[in-house]
Amino acid sequence: MRAKTKMIHGGITGDEATGAVSVPIYQVSTYKQDSVGNHRGYEYSRTGNPTRHALETVIADLENGKAGFAFGSGMAAVTSVMMLLQANDHVLMTDDVYGGSYRLMTKVLNRFDLDHTFVDTSYPEKVEAAIQNNTKALFVETPTNPLLKITNIKKMSEIAKKHDLLLIVDNTFATPYWQNPLELGADIVLHSATKYIGGHSDVVSGLVIVGTEALAEELHFIQNSVGAVLGPQDSWLLLRGIKTLALRMEAIEKNSQKIVEFLQNHDNVSTVYYPGIKDHRGHDIAASQAKGFGGMISFDAGSGEKADQVLSRVKYFTLAESLGAVESLISVPAKMTHASIPADRRDELGITDGLIRLSVGIEDADDLIEDLKVALK
Repeated sequence: MRAKTKMIHGGITGDEATGAVSVPIYQVSTYKQDSVGNHRGYEYSRTGNPTRHALETVIADLENGKAGFAFGSGMAAVTSVMMLLQANDHVLMTDDVYGGSYRLMTKVLNRFDLDHTFVDTSYPEKVEAAIQNNTKALFVETPTNPLLKITNIKKMSEIAKKHDLLLIVDNTFATPYWQNPLELGADIVLHSATKYIGGHSDVVSGLVIVGTEALAEELHFIQNSVGAVLGPQDSWLLLRGIKTLALRMEAIEKNSQKIVEFLQNHDNVSTVYYPGIKDHRGHDIAASQAKGFGGMISFDAGSGEKADQVLSRVKYFTLAESLGAVESLISVPAKMTHASIPADRRDELGITDGLIRLSVGIEDADDLIEDLKVALK
């Protein structure tokens, strides 16, 4: 089954009992048992819910994994995956990582003696050099947020296997339509499903897909114990979003390519970050491990003042947190998504006050370009 067909016919489709084409929203907390301990697959909705299960099944199919898990947010998903580790374990994490993941590691999980090191995973030699005796996991985000750096997943898999590490890949920007990390050697794949998978700015969720039955058993135990599960209404919204994911990603990428060309030729733009640009560092790797380059673009307007000017003038790009929706969004990472990262650390990474991040939507590309043209005057 090919990707587009799988998004419609993968996992559980419809309802056997009624013939409904769409999986129903099972808004229920508990289930009648035929006798003590003898139930029909469901006993309590924290442990399992039919609507959530349908979502978890289709996302496992899309990522070619053994099992999927739906959480109440992307950060709940990341936190639950980190709970597979023990106190005094060490995690290597991509340096240019989402601000929420940075905050989780440096402000929360460090309280439980989970150690970490941030490293530029686009350089395999730096990853190898940073491995410690207690390193247990390698957490990779590719493309990264917001500088769109690319990490070679196959190379990370080789390093992880050599040192007996768990390879975790945040695949939010690429989506399961463009990139499948499990096929490239990852053990666990993460998505902030709030973004492209939902696609309509109407749901907050996180998804995790694992490559082995052993990991599936462990993660289900954690999910059930912690209880950070996704509700049935939100699960249904994601099921609906997945059906159009392929079409949306193709439309978004076409728009992105036109916008990148415009930005590259504009006098008031100093640097454009986009994996589809041939001289973007990691372009060849991105082209080899993904089927598309996505809809995230970052560019430097020169200063924080100029960035504020652009944001105040746009009318089709909505100034907002998040990304991956049908409408185009615009943000300044230094003041928004990555404000939780200290200023000196942002400077070290290259996240300047003038850096603007675009999440391209499915509007007419000419309207979006005209919007930016006016804003950049």
